[in-house]
Amino acid sequence: MLSNANRFSLATRIGIQSLCCRSIGSVTLPKIKDFTVENEPLLEYLPGSKERKEIEAELKRLSDNVEDVPIIIGNEKIKTKDIRYQVMPHNHGKKIAKFYYASSDLVTKAIKVSTEAQLKWDTVPLEEKISIWLKAADLMATKYRMKLNAATMLGQSKTVIQAEIDAAAELIDFIKLNAFFAKELTHYQPISENKKVTLNSLRYRGLDGFVAAVSPFNFTAIGGNLAYTPALMGCSVVWKPSDTAILSNWVIYEIMTEAGVPAGVVNFVPADGPVFGDTVTASPYLSGINFTGSVPTFNRLWSQVGENINNYKNFPRLIGECGGKNYHFIHPSADVTSVVTGTIRSAFEYCGQKCSACSRIYVPESLWPKIKEGLLDLRSKLKIGDVAEFDSFSSAVIDDKAFNRITGYIEHAKKSPNLEIIGGGQYDNSKGYFIQPTIVVTKDPLDKIMTEEIFGPLLTVYVYKDSEIDKTVDLVQSSTPFALTGAVFSQDKNFLKKSLETLKYSAGNFYLNDKSTGSVVGQQPFGGSRMSGTNDKAGGPHYILRWTSPQSVKETFVPLTEWKYPYMN
Repeated sequence: MLSNANRFSLATRIGIQSLCCRSIGSVTLPKIKDFTVENEPLLEYLPGSKERKEIEAELKRLSDNVEDVPIIIGNEKIKTKDIRYQVMPHNHGKKIAKFYYASSDLVTKAIKVSTEAQLKWDTVPLEEKISIWLKAADLMATKYRMKLNAATMLGQSKTVIQAEIDAAAELIDFIKLNAFFAKELTHYQPISENKKVTLNSLRYRGLDGFVAAVSPFNFTAIGGNLAYTPALMGCSVVWKPSDTAILSNWVIYEIMTEAGVPAGVVNFVPADGPVFGDTVTASPYLSGINFTGSVPTFNRLWSQVGENINNYKNFPRLIGECGGKNYHFIHPSADVTSVVTGTIRSAFEYCGQKCSACSRIYVPESLWPKIKEGLLDLRSKLKIGDVAEFDSFSSAVIDDKAFNRITGYIEHAKKSPNLEIIGGGQYDNSKGYFIQPTIVVTKDPLDKIMTEEIFGPLLTVYVYKDSEIDKTVDLVQSSTPFALTGAVFSQDKNFLKKSLETLKYSAGNFYLNDKSTGSVVGQQPFGGSRMSGTNDKAGGPHYILRWTSPQSVKETFVPLTEWKYPYMN
């Protein structure tokens, strides 16, 4: 989700504050001192570098062991008879983690523990929570950086730089910047016209009950954000991590616990998806669902909440990010080099398994020969291999289900008279789930390969007539139900300005002359609408408001003696 290879040169300085307090009457109001935080710098892992040696050693250490990952409910470590294993997608005969599925009864137990813990956790002052989060960010940046990255590389088949962008930098940014955004909330206090008579204040409470967090495999940082941002705001969480990201998510749990998050605030509960969903939505204490995953799964959870709406203590908050069918639209004035480079990176980094990855591109006839040549030339240079081989551009897709789904679209392209594979199309799952980056040209802009989410290394090109720009722009936004990310490449300033309006609802994150991937926490808050999700903009200042229940307080210091209004005399 929020990643960017260009982050090497990016640093956002934001003034944030340490906390002390001042009291007026019974109400304690925050008083603030300035300090700064930056986006986490990326390590480069160049040959011979200190970090290169460290990551190689950690990769070997984790490869030589199978981590035993328990269910965690409160202070209790639980191991059930339903044993599962996380394997390396690029070497699926190799296990790296052993874990356990929770039954419905254990999920119910986690709900009870979580709901009880929430009341105690919500009494902890915000400044103490922020201190824990900043300590955690420091641990992630130092002591645990290589373990986070190596666990992500081995368990989720990310290359070293993709892991560094995600499991280190973005995760650290989420932890630090959400702490900053929480602090910024305290800057506003309501108007008090005469504080000697009446004091008005606003405080932020956690959600009464528990939050169910359901996180995906493709970004380690998303797991940390989905589980721990509600906790920062005083909520308690029952966290279902992805089976294919167990090890990296377990490391996050260990770090946050070491930093000081109390037992029961976040409960680590791997489980079968329907079992987890059925159990949490049946609980009257459900206060929110924090979800990243597929549309069908989010629809199922939403429907279950609707069916149970009369049983809840609160109206549950539903926050979801569900992927997209992201596009690059190329204007005849576009810079060809930027188009080719940006599209290759967007479509094929991490095997296209980013929510924001470019899956469809619209190219004018006048530029197609040069763009085609450039795409095929760069595609031929991409090495798809083991993540421990540092010249690999990307590695395997996540599991057999993904492999079968993606290769199904490739076979569709091979059989359809409207589709032509011009690059790639090969795949092999004998050792790992490897699919070569594939480029398809379509005659039909509404073929399913252009409208359905694939979530893999498959890019489809539709070549349009230069005279049909407006018609094609309309096609971009009308042909899919998604609206997550999109990019327009053009050197025509008038067209760029126009596209800001014509494509306004086509993407929650919109790029001009840049690829559709690469948002950074604090710089491009992330999320889409339509079937891409609820667009709550993770990585921005508004996201944390979804996880708090503000309370307005009015305190009066003079006796109330008169019941009549003056006009009544």
